[in-house]
Amino acid sequence: MRIGIDAGGTFTDFIVLTDNGTIETFKLRSNPEAPAKVILEGLLLAARHTANVEVVHGSTVATNALLERKGVTTAFVTTAGFEDLIHIGRQNRERLYDLTPPPRIPLVGRDRCFGVHERIYYDGTVALKPEPAEVTRLAGKLHRAGVQSVAICCLHSYQNAENEREIARILEQALPEGFYICRSEEVSPEFREFERASTTVINAYVGPLMDRYLRQLEHAEHRQAAVGRGTQEKAWLRSLSIMQSNGGYMSAAQARRHAVRTVLSGPAGGVIGAVELARRSGFRQVLGFDMGGTSTDVSLCDKQPRVTVDAAVDGFPVRVPMLDIHTVGAGGGSIARVDEGGLLRVGPESAGADPGPACYGAGELPTVTDAHVVLGRIAADQFLGGGMSIHPARSQTAVDSVGARLHLDTIAAAAGIVKVANANMERAIRAVSIERGYDPRQFALIAFGGGGGLHACELAAQLGIRTVIVPRYAEALSALGMLLADGVRDYSAGVLGRTDLDGRFERLEHQARQESGSGAALTRMADLRYKGQSYELTVPWRTPASAEKAFHAEHRRVYGYATPQREVEIVTVRIRATVRTVKPKIRPLEALSAAAKLRRIYVDGRWLRIPLYRREQLVDRQKSGPALVIDYGATTLVPTGWGISVDKTGNLICRVQARRSSSSAASSKRR
Repeated sequence: MRIGIDAGGTFTDFIVLTDNGTIETFKLRSNPEAPAKVILEGLLLAARHTANVEVVHGSTVATNALLERKGVTTAFVTTAGFEDLIHIGRQNRERLYDLTPPPRIPLVGRDRCFGVHERIYYDGTVALKPEPAEVTRLAGKLHRAGVQSVAICCLHSYQNAENEREIARILEQALPEGFYICRSEEVSPEFREFERASTTVINAYVGPLMDRYLRQLEHAEHRQAAVGRGTQEKAWLRSLSIMQSNGGYMSAAQARRHAVRTVLSGPAGGVIGAVELARRSGFRQVLGFDMGGTSTDVSLCDKQPRVTVDAAVDGFPVRVPMLDIHTVGAGGGSIARVDEGGLLRVGPESAGADPGPACYGAGELPTVTDAHVVLGRIAADQFLGGGMSIHPARSQTAVDSVGARLHLDTIAAAAGIVKVANANMERAIRAVSIERGYDPRQFALIAFGGGGGLHACELAAQLGIRTVIVPRYAEALSALGMLLADGVRDYSAGVLGRTDLDGRFERLEHQARQESGSGAALTRMADLRYKGQSYELTVPWRTPASAEKAFHAEHRRVYGYATPQREVEIVTVRIRATVRTVKPKIRPLEALSAAAKLRRIYVDGRWLRIPLYRREQLVDRQKSGPALVIDYGATTLVPTGWGISVDKTGNLICRVQARRSSSSAASSKRR
């Protein structure tokens, strides 16, 4: 048995794949205070009678610790004279015209930033080695300051990390056992001191929490699980892997040392699941639209998912390969409010799992989910297949509180909440398409997550997109994507100013084979730029000439021009090691012959009685909107002018229907 787990802000999704090819999915309410408890509860529920279980888990531990500033007490150690590195940062300003922007507060205070007298030149030459006595004294300061973790990032260590290793070795000997030490050479051995330091600090800040969390889960392997009438079963957990932000998984042991690589692990699983299921339906160019309970994640795939190394999480640069995912605070639990200027706002604040939307029975604030309940699109008998009760009256009261401030009735207020949420999500889709040089009209929109299908067709219409895919298991696609993912490790080395590129590639490949096994497929890539530029583009590497040609083409696509006569310089070389997994086959969906039910909902600006379908009722059938398609944990709203069907893979395909001319319509009427 293989189990994919996506720990979301509102629900934790489980998808279970057995050896005979059957797939089951279920959800549990998330517990932000004790996420491991929910995971273990779900594992026991799914696998209590199975003795051989593999788990791939998308963890939010690193993400939440970073966003909520709940990491461990961390120190920063660097070359003497550069102690202010992470506080100075870059001169880039997010708010160009704001004269009094809020200060950026680093994860490590200035009193825990320390310098060591050492120096390595830009070419890797060791000019000054660290004195053991000085580093030993530093260990005493760290111990007295109550520090639990330390990030070491020395000047130019991407060229030569000898001094970093020496500082780490002395600290390990002088500090108590279990002290968490990470070096920039391990985390991000790349050009640019600030980005490298920021990434290393984040890894040190969240690493001990990830280590603690994984130990809780791994203890399940050694526990005796009580089952049935007090009987005992032996340990059943065979392996635990963690999803990375780059779209592949790694072992739990690797995740302990590289927790920073998991900050987008849940959304990354959604991208992989969306790409694979869209491919099975014949679509290679897709825009991923994942609307969950607390946020919406959007991504673009032009045959392959886009990967970036220039990401930032909550304003902190993260210099490791990550899928290019844009996140906005617009989910089902996003809270609607009226601001000081009398304008309706939705998000980024979320009701989360506790108390959740008002309709869950505990909260009182209006959310996007409550708006859909008021508009009749979510009913008590359809939520999680009827397994979770909701309270429509609470939704109406909550939404009415917004309407009263806007002088609108409840229905108009609910429709307004949905419209504002759509505007937020439309901007996010534009950010990963138009702003990256892609025309969204050339892509299909693949919508998943609990709320994606309720908004997808309306968003597609605004963007000129003519095809929407709502994949099978849309409510748990991120968890399914983790079972579809490969084992992936990324390796890099800064080479700015160096000429021994083949030697650098070969050293990285040797490391990759040692850690990923001889069966791993190795791919060479490099970051190139025109000399004098500040940013690079990553292109495939076969030969220097082929990489340069690919760079010019990519530069033209991204920026609209290329200058082949200019000198090109190589900044970083990269190796991606991929261990392929057997992709699970999904059984065809069996057709269901049953009459559609009718429900009165608010759609297309008015109340209509429209048909409700289960996905199985649409196999090999063509229907037209308006309609609702109900799945276990997701609902799809199909407006007027859209046709719907279910293909052989079980994916729901929605397409804009061709409009007949008035003369054709009149002729058809006469006939």
